[in-house]
This record gives sequence, C-alpha cells and structure tokens, in this order.
Amino acid sequence: MDETTRRRPTLDEVAERAGVSRTAASRVLNNAPHVSRVKREAVQRAIRELGYVPNPTARALATRQAGAVGLIVSGDDPAIFADPFFGQVVAGATTVLEETDLHLMVCLATSARGQLRVRQMLRTHAVDGVMLMALREKDPLTRLALDAGVPAVFGGRPLGEDVPSFVDVDNVGGARAATEHLIALGRTRIAMITGPPDTDVARSRLRGYREALSLAGLTPYGEEAGDFTERGGITAMEALLDRRPDLDAVFAANDNMAVGALRPLRHAGRVVPSDVAVVGFDDLPVAEASDPPLTTIHQPIQALGREMTRMLLALMGSENPSPLILPTRLVRRESA
Repeated sequence: MDETTRRRPTLDEVAERAGVSRTAASRVLNNAPHVSRVKREAVQRAIRELGYVPNPTARALATRQAGAVGLIVSGDDPAIFADPFFGQVVAGATTVLEETDLHLMVCLATSARGQLRVRQMLRTHAVDGVMLMALREKDPLTRLALDAGVPAVFGGRPLGEDVPSFVDVDNVGGARAATEHLIALGRTRIAMITGPPDTDVARSRLRGYREALSLAGLTPYGEEAGDFTERGGITAMEALLDRRPDLDAVFAANDNMAVGALRPLRHAGRVVPSDVAVVGFDDLPVAEASDPPLTTIHQPIQALGREMTRMLLALMGSENPSPLILPTRLVRRESA
C-alpha cells in the first residue's frame, strides 16, 4: 500500500470537496448550529465519499465553543444601559438568541480597563461572535474586533471605517423627513441639536437636515452639538436660544435631547408648538410621555437588535450576509 492510500483525508480536503470553508466544515463535523442545510448536506456527503475520520484530539479542541456572543458598547458610563434605546436593542437580540443555545454578554468598553476586558474576551475566544455599537471615529474597538478573527457585526457604520457586516437605520432619510415636516408647517428658522460629531449617526442626521433645508431654499438657522442625553439637549437648547432667540423650530437628533430642549424653551416663555415646533428622533417611550408629546422619527430599535443578531448568526455559520439598512418613518404628535 503506497503513502497516498495510507494517508487519512484531512478536514481541508473535506471542505474542498464540499465547496465550503474549513470553518463551515468544522462546524458541521461538530454538529454546531447556524450552518445552512445546503452546506451541512454537502459536508456530510464529502465525509462519506472521502471516508473522513476526525482526529479525536483536534475534534476536542474544535468543540470548545464559548456558547455566548458579546454586545459591546463603546461607552464608560453604566447608566447608558438605563437608556431605553439600548434596552430595546438587548430585547431584540435576546428574542433571536432564545431560539439558540447562545447566551448574551453585554459590556462597556471605552475606558482602558474596559478595552482590556474586551481584548481578553476576544483573544481567549470567550465569545463566538460580537456585536458592536456606539462607536466613535477612530475607535480602537473597531480595529480590535476586525483583527480578532471572530465574527463581528456593527450596529451602525463606524465613522471612517469600511466594515463588511453592519445593520443601520436610514438616518439621512429620517432626518430629512423630520426637517421637511417642519418646513411643511411653514417654519423657516429651523435649528438643529446634533449628536456627537465623531459619530456616523450624528453626521448622517445632520446631513439629512441640511439636505432638506437646501432643497427648500433655506439655510441652517443654528446648529449645536449635544451628546444624546437629556442634559445635553438642555445645554444645547440654551446655547441656541442665546444665539438665535427668534428660531421657530428645532430638530433634535434624538428624543432624549428633544425632551431636554423643552425645558429651556418653557423657561424662555416660548410655547411649543405655536412659537417653536420641536421634532425628535427614535420614538422612545419618553417621546409619547413628554409635555407636549413629541413628534419624532420612528426607528425600529428592537428590529435593529434582532437583525444584528441574525446577521451575526449567519456569519458564525460561514455565510456572507449583506449589510442592511432599516427604514424610518415620521410619527406626528403635539410638539410639531
């Protein structure tokens, strides 16, 4: 018997015969979830045809899966998880993971300690995949995730980075719709409270606002950066009133800041919406509970969490899903 006939077939040969990646072949061999039926059948057929017998030691190593995925948020304040936005994202992700054997690990990762924790998590493969949110421009977490060799999905596009797998909402279109609504009400002195300028979501919503004004032959009446918190909305609105006391409308880049903006307007004696119309973005519970209830742009936040998780599971199954943009829509209430 020659050397060729004595040699055992390798997993690489199984993968080549099946027309799949080595990772996909390994997942089929170890009966892992999240592999498509077509790929699973192709690998099983190749195993039979080649007479492949797995090496017990290698198989033991291959089955050391963490059984968890991570949701990593670029921030250092634990209060961020009190924000209903992130709560809805987690709820959406959990809905999908309930159909699997995977658990969800959530962590903050802006501080040096937080980044070290994430680095160790990725290096030791404590998770089988990660989802990342709230990334800033040149955020080290982006490169850390891309270089880690684990499946990674981004919630929103990191500013200045070309990432292959992300789920986002139509921020430009939503902001354009919010501003067009204010214009349709006859408002011409429309200011904006933007988000942090080093985030793609803030720049996209600012772009939509400016596009709508430009198409209507108007110019921005004032732009003030906030930080997506209610306190940030208060501070930004105070600054806008100092510079532009005669403004007649405000578009805030999220509901928290829009709610914050209502207080300085009230203190200045400006009545919403007769004197100043206000529109937010998100359609969080606080929008409906505010006084007056906020007109806002609805984005499907739980769907964002669900679709991010589904995309991650597809990547873990060696599929190659396309990026996804979710729609937004205007919700009219009493503030505008």
